Amino acid sequence: MKTYMNYEHYADPTAGAAVSKIMGEYHRERRLHVSAKYRRKVYVASKYAGDIGLNVKNAVRYCRYVINQGYIPIASHLLYPQILDDSNPAERELGLQFGLALLAICDEVWVFGEVSKGMAAEIEEAARLSKPVKFIKGAWA
Repeated sequence: MKTYMNYEHYADPTAGAAVSKIMGEYHRERRLHVSAKYRRKVYVASKYAGDIGLNVKNAVRYCRYVINQGYIPIASHLLYPQILDDSNPAERELGLQFGLALLAICDEVWVFGEVSKGMAAEIEEAARLSKPVKFIKGAWA
């Protein structure tokens, strides 16, 4: 065990215990942040079109579920419709292509709810890339 010295070079066990406790807390907190970068990435496939307000709310809930399971959620349909115009066919197609590019860097695809045309394309791409596809049922879907 390391002996802590004060500024006069005398042993100071009280300060040593305090510093040790603070450093322990710092290292525990740091491990939590570092471990997040090693979480596997899950592509969240869920419906966007239709009742967009409800579907976005559900997608956020699905992402929270993925986080609670210990993964990093990737939900392109929560990002690109905020940047691109989904009613413009060219921009919609660009958003779909961006989503598939994100899917390619994910470890798994989790499918929530009824499969839409866009979700079917994501499932097909996952199969082409040999990504595991997991269909989530129950209260979360």
